[in-house]
Amino acid sequence: AAKSAGPRGRAIGIDMTEAMAEKARASARAGGLNNVEVRLGDAMSLPLEDSSADVVISNGVLNLTSDKSVAFGEVFRVLKPGGRFLYADIVVANELSESIRKDIDLWTG
Repeated sequence: AAKSAGPRGRAIGIDMTEAMAEKARASARAGGLNNVEVRLGDAMSLPLEDSSADVVISNGVLNLTSDKSVAFGEVFRVLKPGGRFLYADIVVANELSESIRKDIDLWTG
């Protein structure tokens, strides 16, 4: 996202834990990305101003939220008019067996 934003744009990452936020900051530094800011927060109350984002990208977050409608509402609150929302997540249509639910390798990359 930071590379796509270009030198005049910026990318703001949000994570719930300081440990993961610091990993993201370290990754940005290692990649020489100077247009990255990482904030603490969660999908239920995004630490961004209304209509402040051109793009919101969510990867593997929405399935973890307790109230999807609140999380989606937050996304659309922070998007500028005409902004874009891109997300990737796990969707399960049928009940899974216990062995599948417990096999972490099936759920992680």
